[in-house]
Amino acid sequence: MRNYDNFINGKFTPSTGRERITCINPSTGDAICTAPDSTPADVEEAISAASAAQKSWARRPAVERAQALRAIAAKIRENVEPLARLITEEQGKTLGLARVEVAFTADYMDYMAEWARRIEGEILESDRPGETILLFRQAIGVIGGILPWNFPFFLIARKAAPALVTGNTIVLKPSEETPHNAVKFCELMAMTDLPPGVINIVHGRGAGAGKALCASPKIGMISFTGSVETGSAIMAAAAPNITKLNLELGGKAPAIVMADADLAMAVKAVTASRVINSGQVCNCAERIYVQGKIADEFTEKLAAAMQATRCGNPLADAAADYGPLINQAGYNKVEALVRGALAEGATLVTGGQRHELEGGYYYQPTVLADCRQDMEIVRKEIFGPVIPVVKFDDLDQAIDFANDSDYGLTSSIYTRDLNTALRACQEIHFGETYINRENFEAMQGFHAGVRKSGIGGADGKHGLYEFTQTHVVYMQRG
Repeated sequence: MRNYDNFINGKFTPSTGRERITCINPSTGDAICTAPDSTPADVEEAISAASAAQKSWARRPAVERAQALRAIAAKIRENVEPLARLITEEQGKTLGLARVEVAFTADYMDYMAEWARRIEGEILESDRPGETILLFRQAIGVIGGILPWNFPFFLIARKAAPALVTGNTIVLKPSEETPHNAVKFCELMAMTDLPPGVINIVHGRGAGAGKALCASPKIGMISFTGSVETGSAIMAAAAPNITKLNLELGGKAPAIVMADADLAMAVKAVTASRVINSGQVCNCAERIYVQGKIADEFTEKLAAAMQATRCGNPLADAAADYGPLINQAGYNKVEALVRGALAEGATLVTGGQRHELEGGYYYQPTVLADCRQDMEIVRKEIFGPVIPVVKFDDLDQAIDFANDSDYGLTSSIYTRDLNTALRACQEIHFGETYINRENFEAMQGFHAGVRKSGIGGADGKHGLYEFTQTHVVYMQRG
């Protein structure tokens, strides 16, 4: 079994502690590798390395920093297949989706590199004669990035690329569930000319390494993707230093299906949302609202589409549409939510139990009808191949149902009526709304939520500027 170390100041560095975390293949239950459960001393070493490298890195022209991102992207493209296979092994997504993740990661590096010549400040009008007011966008310093397990490789780029091109350095903590891809990233990064200390990676659990990273006064911003509970803990750890936060904290995306919708399109998109990455995607449809007159027809078609999906070990079954859940805890959560919904009066249309496949954390594709707005399964994030369906009477009620949530990341509506679509855009209070298409964001957009779905956002110009701070200069002529 492979045993990995942290990557600090340009080299693999053993932890000062003895505890190690075993990474499990969720498709088989077999152990893959171990990574250190890093100590606060390990985290401090990484932060110090990033801090020492930051000033000289920020002094480089942005186009030079962009060249470093492009060099990493080129190495990633040379290794798409081995990277995809190890992501699938440790995370459980299909090989096709893993290949998309790797390719998108390289594209994201190149996209953020393109911003090197486009980072803009402002010249502001002054009220005083002879004065010029300048607004600069400058690096924050050292960024702390805490990564999730569902898209572990891409999230390295989503946090590191905008950080680096704007002049910051970064310390990343991968999820303890998925350390292997981060190690491979470091191996590829070490083949480029990136200066030591610009990107550092420490492994470990949130309560140890994660908390130490968030609590450090040397960290200028924490960027985290994960659960609301962990996000709240990060806010508490960062509060004494008033550290800037950038948080994506999951979602409970509503999908509204109007009576005039193209049902085939809606069924296809909703099914894809619930089986892509085994339903473990924070921006995909998690609760479906269907207008009453088409509810039975839609639910029947949806159940048939879900039943037709293929679950399997992605490395052994190339035809699998989805694989296992990430771990036993994830499986238990899905199972408990389905059981709770049935106890509250939901009707099981299809699925509802463990898949017959052995060895991993597999759950059947599941559709639940006759759900109500007050049910736990309609209100809590499921993160599995399960769909609760709720009927509604008119658009007013559908919008009220959609907005009645602690979350506010993504949403969608299926309709042929332009006025309905435009009204939904105005009145559905979410960071993103998809109309007649699947829930999947573009790198040039701005992936951001409201309410408990987070603070700030990622991607595009606005995501890039999250990694900067403003500096206003008042210059008076003599």
